[in-house]
Amino acid sequence: MGLATVLATTLDPWSVFEIIELKALNAQFQGRGPLPPSSPIVIVAIDENSFDALGLAWPWPRAIHAQLIDTLSRARPAAIGLDIVFAEPSPYGPEDDQALARAIAENRHVVLGAALTVTREHGFVKENLNPPIRPVRDGARGFGYVNFDSDVDAFVRRALLTHRYQGSDVAAFDLHLYRLIAQAGTTGHPLSQGAEIIINYRGGPRTFVSVPYQWVLAGYVPLADFAGKIVLVGASTPVLHDVFPTPFAPRGDMPGVEIHANALETLLKGIPIRRVPTVLVGVLAVLAGAGSLWVTPLLRPVLSLGLVGGATLLYLIVTHMAFRSGYWVTVLPVPMTLAITYVGAVTRNFVVERRQRRRLSRYFSPAVVNEIIRQKDDLNLSSDRRQMTVLFSDIRGFTSLSEHMPPEDVVAFLRKYLTVMTEVVFKHGGTVDKYVGDAIMALYNVPFATPDHAARAVRTALEFQQRLPSLTERFAARYGGKLACGVGINTGDAVVGTIGSEQRLEYTAIGDTINVGARLETLTKDFGVSVIISESTYLEVKGLFVTRDLGEVKVRGKDKPVRIYAVDGTVG
Repeated sequence: MGLATVLATTLDPWSVFEIIELKALNAQFQGRGPLPPSSPIVIVAIDENSFDALGLAWPWPRAIHAQLIDTLSRARPAAIGLDIVFAEPSPYGPEDDQALARAIAENRHVVLGAALTVTREHGFVKENLNPPIRPVRDGARGFGYVNFDSDVDAFVRRALLTHRYQGSDVAAFDLHLYRLIAQAGTTGHPLSQGAEIIINYRGGPRTFVSVPYQWVLAGYVPLADFAGKIVLVGASTPVLHDVFPTPFAPRGDMPGVEIHANALETLLKGIPIRRVPTVLVGVLAVLAGAGSLWVTPLLRPVLSLGLVGGATLLYLIVTHMAFRSGYWVTVLPVPMTLAITYVGAVTRNFVVERRQRRRLSRYFSPAVVNEIIRQKDDLNLSSDRRQMTVLFSDIRGFTSLSEHMPPEDVVAFLRKYLTVMTEVVFKHGGTVDKYVGDAIMALYNVPFATPDHAARAVRTALEFQQRLPSLTERFAARYGGKLACGVGINTGDAVVGTIGSEQRLEYTAIGDTINVGARLETLTKDFGVSVIISESTYLEVKGLFVTRDLGEVKVRGKDKPVRIYAVDGTVG
């Protein structure tokens, strides 16, 4: 089950599970909360205030960017990254491009942005890398694409470091900046392996120090604030459509330049989010599913649900602790496996329980059936030797009466009679062993121990006498004759449990105790009494019922005579 869950979440043709995992990753970030960045990164934001102050439409003259670089250069920043693409000549003429190129060449620590475009038409895919024009790029330390590769839900969580383009690997904007800083020896963390990283976001918009573009030009910001810093210049206004959804900005208002800041912080500090291999998660899911399948059948559904829920909660806590340490553990497979196996096991248990109830209800009262099911086993139904009381009952005169009754009326009478008498047996804690025509065999002190089992059997016999007249009155009046109920009861040791052949097992009891009980039932007619009990039963119930000593009788199959007693009612 766990392996199937992992395969389903891995294949995932409609990306349903992938989207859930990505949303869970968002929740991991939000559960951890924002963290203060520690890299010396400052953002110069092209914001609404700067547009208002300059009074210019975009794109601005490149001479203004040159002025910004000249201003920043006086502070000797470690690097300047322009998250702006200069892929076309300036509409203000070549002199405008020359002004920017001069400023970049004089600073010697500027990284420029490039645009990577992808065109898809009729199964044909074409990629174009649009670098900064010359002479703008000639004096730069490098240029790299500033594009983001969004996940299936359009969120930006990854930073591409390299991209295969025309047979070679092209470095990204963030990678160029990292290399520039690494060459200066200001970072001791080696570059993560791979063409991309999962960004370890520090927070949402304005997590990093940010100053308006125009403030820098106007001299409102002390140059010392930029000394030795990594200065990223980019748009923060939604007007330029350079905003994206991220884990801390689900509404899609995270400026691209701030995503670059988070990516650069992740690289410089060596803290990318590393995804735990799917194989390990698959092993955990298989183990979780096996545990759920093992535990659920052993416990009651509510308790097993609590354990499954607790295991799920523990797993989620562990995955969040792992995330805080920089590891992304796939969330869905383990809880999903736990849930599926729990539901499957509970459903199977329900079906098995229904089947058990139907089987057990043939012999036991609903209360006893519930107890057997609650104990989750049939150990009490295995064959063993124990003291018990057996009751045999038969209807006197029914055979002659049935000769005058249509078969349908015979069946109707027996169904009603046996139903009522079975209810009486169950009421007093007895177990119906079998029906033989109109005869009933019932056992007491099985499958669960009841110390007063002999008294329960006698009470059953007396209530039989009370119930019989109302059951037989209509049939006796219609077809003539008189019906009476004879009951024989004996107490002693017998082997009781599921007994039979490999093809068919039945819950029954065997032994001399059973045989004597059957013989006592036949003697009720000879002595003209309704209920006869053996001496062993009498010793168990003496003082509880009104009894008469009928003397000793010879019982077929026994060498010694058996003393028997008639029961006329209860004491008091």
